[in-house]
Amino acid sequence: MTMPTHSKQALRYGRVVAAVAGVLLAGAAVTPAHADTVRGQQWHLDAMQAEQMWKTSTGKGITVAVIDTGIQDNIPDLRGRVVAGKDFSNHPGDEHSDYDGHGTSMAVLIAGTGAKGRATGSYGLAPGAKILPIRIPDFIEQSRSDGNPDDYPTYMAKAIRYAADSDAQVINISLASTAHSPELTESVAYALSKGKLIFAGVGNTGGGLNKVEYPAATPGVVGVGAIDRGVKATKESQHGPQVDLVAPGEEMVAACLGSTELCKTHGTSDATAIASASAALIWSKHLDWTNNQVLRVMVNTASKSKSGKERTDYLGYGAVRPRIALTDPGDPGPVDGYPLPDFEYAASRTPEVSASASSKQEGAAPAASTNSGSGDSSPPWILLGVGSGVLISGAAFAGWCVRKRRRAQATSHVYPGRGSS
Repeated sequence: MTMPTHSKQALRYGRVVAAVAGVLLAGAAVTPAHADTVRGQQWHLDAMQAEQMWKTSTGKGITVAVIDTGIQDNIPDLRGRVVAGKDFSNHPGDEHSDYDGHGTSMAVLIAGTGAKGRATGSYGLAPGAKILPIRIPDFIEQSRSDGNPDDYPTYMAKAIRYAADSDAQVINISLASTAHSPELTESVAYALSKGKLIFAGVGNTGGGLNKVEYPAATPGVVGVGAIDRGVKATKESQHGPQVDLVAPGEEMVAACLGSTELCKTHGTSDATAIASASAALIWSKHLDWTNNQVLRVMVNTASKSKSGKERTDYLGYGAVRPRIALTDPGDPGPVDGYPLPDFEYAASRTPEVSASASSKQEGAAPAASTNSGSGDSSPPWILLGVGSGVLISGAAFAGWCVRKRRRAQATSHVYPGRGSS
C-alpha cells in the first residue's frame, strides 16, 4: 500500500503576521512579500529568494514528471503548465484528474504560476517548468496486468520507466512504502541510464516507527527529508542513510482542490517537490549539463549541518540552495559518474543482496567536486508566520484520512509526505 506524504489543512484567506527566525537557505537576508497576500504566506519562497532567482531562471525548458494521484490541470495556478502524461489508475478520468488532491498540490509547489495574482494566487518554486502527470493506483484499487494484481513496487516501477522514456528530465515521487522489489530497483537504474534525476520523500514516521521506505531508499534515488524554518529536520521527517538532501516541508501554503482552494500542508512530500523544483531551476540555466552534474552541484551548494559533518542521517548532505547553485555553482564535475555513493555501491553487489538490502550506504561522502559556495555561512532567514485563520478540512476528508491511517497501521506502508493534521 502507498499513501501520499503530506498533511493538508484548508485555509481561509486572512491576515498573517511576519516573524524573523532561523537561518536563510538562500544565504542572504531578503525583504519578505506582503503578509496580507497568499504569496506572502509562502514563507519558503522568501527564504530561498525565489523572486531574485526568477530573474536568472524559472525552470523554463525543464519538465518534471510527477508520479502521484493525478493532476487537476484546470486550476488557475496550473493552467498551461501540465502536458500529456500517463494513467495507470482505474479511477474515472485520466492523469489530468486528481482522485485525491495530493498530486495537484505537488504540481503547484513545483510550477504554480500565481495566475490568480499575488493576492490570491500561489507560486511554485519553478513557475516556468512543465509538469508531466503520471497517475498511479491508490491503496484500494488493484491495477491488473496479465490477469494478476499489481502491488506497489510493480506499478511504481512501471511509472518510473514511463517517466524515463518521456521528455521529462526530473522525476518527482512524493510517495513511499516499505514494500520494494528488484523490479523497482531496476527501474531506477534504467531511469538514471536515460539521464533522469529522481527525487522521493523519505517518509513521515520520523517520530515513530521510522521504517525505511521506497523508492527513497532505492540506490540512485535522491531521498528528501523535510526541514522547518530553523533548518532543522521536522519531527515527522524520517532519518537514516536514505536521506540525501532536505528542503522546506513545514506550513507550506499553496493552491489545492476543495472549497477554499487554498491549503496549508507539511511533510516530506512537500520537501520533495521543492527539491525537484530546485533541480529544474538549475538545469534550466545549464541545459547542457547531465543529471550527474546537476545533482553534484546541488550537493556541493547545500547548506551543511552546523556540526561540520559532510552528511548526517537527519539532514543528509544539507538543505537545497538553488540560489547559490545559480550564482556560484562551482565545478559541476564529469558528465558521467553518479555523485552519491549508494548507486555505485549497490551496483558492485550481487543482485540478490542488492534487492534485499537496497537501502543506502550509511555515512559515505559524495563523489562531488569542491565548490566555493558550499562553505557560505547562513545569515538569518526572513520568515513569515502563518496566523490563526486555519480550518480543518471537511468530514469527507477527515474520514478519508482515518481510513488511510488504519490501513497504514495494518500494513506498515505509508506515503512520505503526509503527516498528521
